[in-house]
Amino acid sequence: MSDAEKGGFLAKLIGPKKRWRAYKARVKELPESHRTAVEAIERYLMHFVPTDGDSAESMFEDLADLFEQAVAGGTPIREIVGENPVEFAEAFAENYSEGGYVPARARKQLADDIERAAGYETGTEDQTV
Repeated sequence: MSDAEKGGFLAKLIGPKKRWRAYKARVKELPESHRTAVEAIERYLMHFVPTDGDSAESMFEDLADLFEQAVAGGTPIREIVGENPVEFAEAFAENYSEGGYVPARARKQLADDIERAAGYETGTEDQTV
């Protein structure tokens, strides 16, 4: 394998990892309520991850952008995702892929996680585990 081929391979391997780590660092900087919501949506979106790596990375970076802008503007979570977080996440994912199989359990998990995240903002979070 030539050095040029190795460089291309390494760039393909390392590039996505760097982007993913940068995305995760951005999410970590969000307030707890918004971070919890992003992480819940992220888990759900994993069912929709496009096969094109760049599209997948862009999808998560755009999610971080959306929530960073919401925090800067003081926008509550429910104004971002609405009353149906599953609908929001699926519509968001449609911009990046053809979609994927999403089990009912994943839909319920997302709805529950967003409810908990929205509760953090108002101080009415669910204390159950």
